Amino acid sequence: MYGKQTERAIGALSRLAEVWDGGTTRLSAMQIAEQRGLPAPMVAKILSTLSQAGIVAGSPGPGGGYALARPPAEITLKQVHALFERENHSHICPFGGGVCGVGDPCALHDSLVGMQKDITRFLHITTFEIFRAAAQDQGLKPTVRTAQVTTPRESYRAPDRGRN
Repeated sequence: MYGKQTERAIGALSRLAEVWDGGTTRLSAMQIAEQRGLPAPMVAKILSTLSQAGIVAGSPGPGGGYALARPPAEITLKQVHALFERENHSHICPFGGGVCGVGDPCALHDSLVGMQKDITRFLHITTFEIFRAAAQDQGLKPTVRTAQVTTPRESYRAPDRGRN
């Protein structure tokens, strides 16, 4: 669905959404990196990109830091996705390498088109309000990186197969 840079941008923005109070509370790139277990240089670069796009507002110096530039309910995953991902307009069919839409559709065609529509819809309708509400209204806290998994749950990520 998306790459590491987008994943880390969502992680950084979700932290800013959790502390959203109209933009008064500001977090430094280092605080966000530490609190999310992300590489600080990558977070700083991501925040710079998000700032240029008007998604976050940054202020330098003591007491400075980053805050969302507008309420979390006004920032969608799609807006972040568009900054860090290329649109995939490939028409290569996985069934024989032909061009999709020419001739009979392959066995996967309808499922793949439906899945892409679902993902696109999810990115457009999901806002960062979900993270603000989880932290402020429901009292949910992120899991600490060092926590041990006792009962695995289904993950949205592909399994890590390692390198051969």
